[in-house]
Amino acid sequence: MGEVSRGAAEDIERLDLGEVPYEEAVERMTGWVGQRRAGEIPDRLALLSHPPVITYGSRTPPAELPTDSPIPLVPVDRGGQATYHGPGQLIGYLVLNLRERGPADIVRQVEHALIDACATLGFETLRRDTPPGAQSLVGVWTPDGAKLASIGMRIRGGVTSHGFALNIAPDLAEFTRFTACGLPGVTMTSLAELAARQGRSVPSEEEVRDAVAKALGAA
Repeated sequence: MGEVSRGAAEDIERLDLGEVPYEEAVERMTGWVGQRRAGEIPDRLALLSHPPVITYGSRTPPAELPTDSPIPLVPVDRGGQATYHGPGQLIGYLVLNLRERGPADIVRQVEHALIDACATLGFETLRRDTPPGAQSLVGVWTPDGAKLASIGMRIRGGVTSHGFALNIAPDLAEFTRFTACGLPGVTMTSLAELAARQGRSVPSEEEVRDAVAKALGAA
């Protein structure tokens, strides 16, 4: 069960969930995609978290995956490479009909929305362009080059699925057990780390959810 609200500006439903096992969440998301294609639901943003899991795409080299981790490894059908999901992280699944919304770079829109949300919370972040032939730098980064949020989406039949993972206060050590995002040596950070550097308390999950939803037009 979850709480649903409707954002008037962009007509995006906000669905707030708690911790949902990854496979269950994907099954529910797949159902929403079918409903969206059929016009049975409006565009939707689902906000939730997962128990510990490492997900990876079909193009992820086996050498980038952990060999001795007790955390489940789950193949996925989204873009992007291997990443960790767990408590202390905000997951956002976006089910949007792009044919109705018009042509746009949805990934860049999500990047900018997350940057706006972080600014609202008092944190400076940015996006990075990917050099030709390099591993994707899609996501949200700190000015000193640490990665705060990962984005991996799928578009089929004009409807998006999957979305983003924003680190609020997860166990960042889990990201060191494999090649996160296909970027050897990448430093992952969190709002908790950034807040500690500023000498202030970390925003609550509710505050982060509200800021993200508002930036995406689902407040």
